Amino acid sequence: MTDKLPNPRKRAVNILNQVIGKNQLLEDVLSDSLKGLENRDRALARAMASTTLRHLGIIDALISQMLDRPLPKGAENIKNVIRVGITQVLFLDIPPHAAVHDTVELIPDNSKFKGLVNALLRRTDRQGKNLLDKMNQPRRNTPDWMWDDWAEFYGKETTTKIAEAHIIEAPLDITVKSDPEGWAEKLEAELLPTGQLRRKAGGAITAFEGFQEGAWWIQDFAASLPAKLFGDLNGKRVLDSCAAPGGKTAQLAAMGADVTALDRSKLRLERLQENMKRLQLDVTVKAADAIGFMPAEQFDAILLDAPCSSTGTIRRHPDVAHLKQPEDVDKLVILQSRLLEAAVSQLKSGGTLVYSTCSLQPEEGEWQITDFLSRNPEMKRVPVTPDEVGGLDEIINENGELRCLPCHMDGNNKETLGGMDGFFACRMVKQ
Repeated sequence: MTDKLPNPRKRAVNILNQVIGKNQLLEDVLSDSLKGLENRDRALARAMASTTLRHLGIIDALISQMLDRPLPKGAENIKNVIRVGITQVLFLDIPPHAAVHDTVELIPDNSKFKGLVNALLRRTDRQGKNLLDKMNQPRRNTPDWMWDDWAEFYGKETTTKIAEAHIIEAPLDITVKSDPEGWAEKLEAELLPTGQLRRKAGGAITAFEGFQEGAWWIQDFAASLPAKLFGDLNGKRVLDSCAAPGGKTAQLAAMGADVTALDRSKLRLERLQENMKRLQLDVTVKAADAIGFMPAEQFDAILLDAPCSSTGTIRRHPDVAHLKQPEDVDKLVILQSRLLEAAVSQLKSGGTLVYSTCSLQPEEGEWQITDFLSRNPEMKRVPVTPDEVGGLDEIINENGELRCLPCHMDGNNKETLGGMDGFFACRMVKQ
């Protein structure tokens, strides 16, 4: 590939090489991959990479339809060039002639693939939209194992709605420390049922009014709900287990709790401390493995937002759909179980434990809690009520647990457009 001046298309291809080829998280590679680009080119490179990942299954289905035979092994870089080109032609507001020309220029003149890439992108311009119309896009865009698991648990109709939600870029959700009505006006945002704010994605977040002053932080609507299940926390000692990067830590502290933020990663805790400093919130930070953590005094409440497969966050992190495998879920289920057992010993009698995961897999949610409660009869489920979650009874399952889906809160009313992350949460009290 040519390398004359900093090129956003080349950077987008390189990002895909790292995410798809090396199984690296998108958020982990973006910063270094975008260095040296002007703001406009940074935004373009990021948009091309993330949009490609958001539509990757659809794009690969188109490539298979248009190619007479698959690309040879070892041509993954060429395939990523094609993917980025198709993204520009079909999913971004870029003139097709510019998208095709500038993408083909990434291929060296002496490459045997240059003519193929040119022909494929021109055919995409001519026929791509028609081929998309005939395709079952939600199914094509979802890995088989995820689709099968969700269809078995949620049913095919709901699974289709989940997959449709994943194709749409998520809006920007904001949690404020106070005065949500006032900040909704200042930030030109919609006020959501529990006081969260929502605005269209995009823009330099750090330049928005109130960010530098620590008046608010970014947090998906669904992610804001578990902390709300504790009720009044004024003066109570609360453990935020697996706390980094700190969105829920900030919530708990803003609710008046004496928070201990626990995480095994010192690097992630540094980020949490930076966030708390900006937000002017005082918390105690401890670097330790939650499984072996033995506090001098048991806590009044514990929030265990456990490590999980993150399949509920595909709207915001489209790379998750292509990086996670069933065996990852199996390993995480074991870890979650051990964390839950540890939380019992860290919690006072009469104390409240909220377990949550940003996963759509029942193994990490409903089934995990069923197994846990069967082993720990002293822990009792306390059902969530609609008034605690802004009246959204659709996100409460038959056991009184939170089960948010990406297709929830996506109705016809202006203030409910945009959906939410997939989340599970269960509230329990220690007898």
